[in-house]
Amino acid sequence: MEIWRSPLDFRSACEEARRRGARVGLVPTMGALHRGHQTLIEEARKRADFVVVSIFVNPTQFGPNEDFSRYPRDLEGDAAKCAASGARGVFAPAPADMYPPGDETRVRVGATAAGLCGAHRPGHFEGVATVVAKLFALVGPSVALFGRKDYQQLKVIERFTRDLFLPVEVVGVRTVREPDGLAMSSRNAYLSAEARGRALAIPRALAAAARAFEAGERRAGMLTALARGHVAPVATSIDYVDVADADSLAVLGPEEHTPDRALLALAVRIDGARLIDNLVLGEDPIPLEPEGERHA
Repeated sequence: MEIWRSPLDFRSACEEARRRGARVGLVPTMGALHRGHQTLIEEARKRADFVVVSIFVNPTQFGPNEDFSRYPRDLEGDAAKCAASGARGVFAPAPADMYPPGDETRVRVGATAAGLCGAHRPGHFEGVATVVAKLFALVGPSVALFGRKDYQQLKVIERFTRDLFLPVEVVGVRTVREPDGLAMSSRNAYLSAEARGRALAIPRALAAAARAFEAGERRAGMLTALARGHVAPVATSIDYVDVADADSLAVLGPEEHTPDRALLALAVRIDGARLIDNLVLGEDPIPLEPEGERHA
């Protein structure tokens, strides 16, 4: 397995693979890989012959008081996981390679990025869209896979890929969870054992609202109240708990009727970790809850 540092070397490798008749698959990541990322790589192998993984902690998607400097980094360990999952190479550029001197161009995002996380992380999705557009420009015609845990990110990427006629098929892959239901995330590494236990309120919250939805509850305010009631006692703070249109991500008001397919999404802080999770009501399975809580 190769590791490319230079964007031009990475582009050349992808072009050479296509010349040989291979379909290229891209899994963009910020590193600190876990089983969820490895599932993306394995899914990419089903769709492409030449699978590459980008590992780049993108500075433009972090706000001034966020965790850019302490975000976990382990290129050697990540590369080994990529190899074990069947990737052919890793693109691991330096920030100066992706944002060379004089860089001033950004991808402007619209309404899809405005609510949910976008309302609490100004500039975040512009940074995401810009770096992913750069990756798509380097990799060329391909299929790119993203986890649905970052559902709003996925929808923003789908939107700008369509809008800009980029030759990339964007595929969302179901969230991978721990046996106790907690969504796998690189930021879980920030959690102490005690905080990790408190974080289990997140899948419980989603499950409580999903069960009510399946039982016929359609008031958006009631669904969010059920979810918020689980996380409020344990969270350090809550950015949002919302029901939104599953495609446009327009947030529903408390008295609005929830359609038969809708996004339930939340973002909470447990001590120093900002954790996000979601499910699409009417589409996704209810997260597995800890034993003894499933029928509470």
